[in-house]
Amino acid sequence: MQLTELIAACAAQLNAAPLTFGHGTSNAEDEAAWLALWKLGLPLDIEPATMKDELSTDQVSAVQVLVQERIQTRKPAAYLTQEAWLQGVPFYIDERSIVPRSFIAELLAEGDIDYWLGEHTQRVLDLCTGNGSLAVLAAMTYPDVSVVGADLSADALAVARINVDRHNLAERITLVQSDGLNSVPGLFDLMLCNPPYVCASSMQALPAEFLAEPALALAGGEDGMDFIRQLLLDGPAHLSECGVLVLEIGHEREHFEAAFPKLEVIWLETSAGEDQVLLVTRTSLLTLQAS
Repeated sequence: MQLTELIAACAAQLNAAPLTFGHGTSNAEDEAAWLALWKLGLPLDIEPATMKDELSTDQVSAVQVLVQERIQTRKPAAYLTQEAWLQGVPFYIDERSIVPRSFIAELLAEGDIDYWLGEHTQRVLDLCTGNGSLAVLAAMTYPDVSVVGADLSADALAVARINVDRHNLAERITLVQSDGLNSVPGLFDLMLCNPPYVCASSMQALPAEFLAEPALALAGGEDGMDFIRQLLLDGPAHLSECGVLVLEIGHEREHFEAAFPKLEVIWLETSAGEDQVLLVTRTSLLTLQAS
């Protein structure tokens, strides 16, 4: 069997199963290719000619076993491969941390928040860092800044440590265990946060793939705003005078605007539209405190 035939057969199996995608791929075809190439030790940017290579019986069997594991466990593929990619950068991942997929990564890569930054931008915080991917990407994007990655979960921070060390950034990224901003040291010029924001009704409707992730990283209370309420109140005390907060809220814009109707924010364009990520200045946060 050729590699291209094996991927097509695996994609058909994935399509026939009651699966949900969204942890690195959006469809069965891409997920089948990812699983097959990973299992065979082949690069994701494989040469087209290699797709016609004949595989041994053992190679075919190994890929099929992995695909069946994906179907039977309903775990995200990233947990099976223990690898996830964000903006072309590989990260280690396991069940101790949410699978990285933040749209903030796009904004960093494309320079869409650079307008609010400058020479004054020296310290960056990645709050709710999870496996550390945004902290790593921020350090890569802005080579002159120091970065703090903070998370409540000691398990997630252990995964983040693997990624910080993997990308040789231990001298520039400090990892801190903190409940929100409570134990985060100093002031920051840029604060990134992909917090738990899934509202209660959405949590109840999540498919198995998402329920395989730590609920601590997903559940945001009845309207999804529990963590965010405290963050916005505490934020000004941890932001420098020109500091800004970039906050991801997923599909909860309606709940966000209901919770903070007077807060002036800037919605940032991502591949998912203009309602996933917002930017708010320290000045705007101070008006929220005063209201």
